[in-house]
Amino acid sequence: MKEKNITTDELARMVQKGFLETVGQMTKSEKKINQRFDGIDKSLKDIHSRLTGVVFHIKEELENLLAMPMKK
Repeated sequence: MKEKNITTDELARMVQKGFLETVGQMTKSEKKINQRFDGIDKSLKDIHSRLTGVVFHIKEELENLLAMPMKK
């Protein structure tokens, strides 16, 4: 089998190419992760808003019940 000799410059270019490809893949992954977290944040804000409304409604109902005269 024939040996292939490469120069230091060729090796440096190959390593550089590998690093650039890795950076590109990491950037794509980071964008996807950020999109997912943005979606999760939006969902959590919606849930928080709904729960706040429910708590307000329950407090209001409790106040109304406590304000009613008690039957003996």
